[in-house]
Amino acid sequence: MTALPTAAAQKAPAKPPHRVAVLVLEGAKPLDVGIPAQVFTTRASMPYEVRVCGPAPGLVTGGDGLSYHVADGLEALAQAETVFIPGYRHPDRDDPPTAVVEALRAAHDRGARLAAISTGAFALAATGLLDGRRATTHWHYTQALAARHPLIRVDENVLFVDEGSVLTSAGAASGIDLCLHLVRRDHGVGVANHAARRLVAAPYRSGGQAQYVPRTLPEDLGHVFAATREWAQRHLGDPLTLADLARNANVSPRTFSRRFVEDTGYTPMQWVLRARVDMARELLERSDLGVEQIADVAGLGTGANLRLHFQRILGTSPSDYRQTFARGE
Repeated sequence: MTALPTAAAQKAPAKPPHRVAVLVLEGAKPLDVGIPAQVFTTRASMPYEVRVCGPAPGLVTGGDGLSYHVADGLEALAQAETVFIPGYRHPDRDDPPTAVVEALRAAHDRGARLAAISTGAFALAATGLLDGRRATTHWHYTQALAARHPLIRVDENVLFVDEGSVLTSAGAASGIDLCLHLVRRDHGVGVANHAARRLVAAPYRSGGQAQYVPRTLPEDLGHVFAATREWAQRHLGDPLTLADLARNANVSPRTFSRRFVEDTGYTPMQWVLRARVDMARELLERSDLGVEQIADVAGLGTGANLRLHFQRILGTSPSDYRQTFARGE
């Protein structure tokens, strides 16, 4: 009589760990390399296996005074199910080596997902796989990415973008958000929260990267009506109108509006709104004033109005912004 299989024999074999490759390019930024290597570290509590690789085995000169000695070359990408591309220095100057671009395309064609951290988005963009898709990168480089790769829909306000098989994130710390998002996608909230606790990181951060940009208005605005802009900034708490601004500039409202847009890229009232939001940000960081008081001082009217514009422009609330950036001096 044939013996029945034991319970141990009937148990399905353990699923092999998900294979992750971290691709270190010339000038790689230390945090960008370390974050995925740390989040997906090979350990019993994390069903992943990590290999750090480069264009070739051996020494890769990194950024910020560090270099990396990698055991594996691009062959590691042929086995990986997820490939991380950390950010690197001067991404807007040159594309990565042709062999790297081809290896990334081949990995994607084989079914691997590609995830770029910060300026690693430029290397991913060089493959053409981001064309026609949304993507992000560090706020300092969003315009450069859009100019270099005009087919990409660059979103400068988010912490990361998930387009299924290709993902991108903002600055280095946003790599943590992206990595935890992938763990959630793979294994659910419980495993992701466990990883977040191990890293002493927030499992999920509210808002986008717009709140980390120093100003919502760029510094390199044109010089036409610069004196009027300076005057307006001293009167943001007043009920400014287009007529008020044009009167200060000593031109008609129609002429003022047309030339203002040509010079700054904003309509006059769009500029005033963003200047008021910047003023509110500074008050949230440096003062103890309440939201209603700040809204009044900055010319935004009510706290509800301030919250509305913060959410629309910065992707966060005034209270969350203050909690993140208040200096506590």
